[in-house]
Amino acid sequence: MEQVLLISIGAILGANARYWLGVWCADKWGTAFPYGTLLINLTGSLFLGFFMTLATERFLLDPRWRFLVAVGFLGAYTTFSTYTYESFSLLAKGQWIAGFANLLGSSLVGLLSVGLGVFLGKNI
Repeated sequence: MEQVLLISIGAILGANARYWLGVWCADKWGTAFPYGTLLINLTGSLFLGFFMTLATERFLLDPRWRFLVAVGFLGAYTTFSTYTYESFSLLAKGQWIAGFANLLGSSLVGLLSVGLGVFLGKNI
C-alpha cells in the first residue's frame, strides 16, 4: 500500500507539473509547434537519467524514492523519459539490436498506432 501511495503522490505532482509547464510554453511561444511537449520530454529524460544515476550508482537511495520520483512523478510527467532511459540502458550494455529496436519500434510503431487510432476514431 505504501508503494501505491508514493506513486499516487508523485503522479499528482507530475501530472500537474506537465499541465502547468505546457500552459506556460503555449502562453510564451504559441501552439504552432508542440514546444511544451518537447520541453517536457527533454526535461523528463534529463531528470530521469540524473535521478536514476544518483539513486542506483552514486547514493543508492531508498527504493521508495524511485516509486515517488521515477514511477510516480516522471511517469505522469512523461513516459518518454522511461522510453529513452530504457533504450539508453540497453545500448550502454551493448545490446544494440534491442536498444535500437526499442527506439525505432516505439517511434515508428507508436506513430502507426496513433494513425490507426485516428482512423478508427473517425470511422467507427
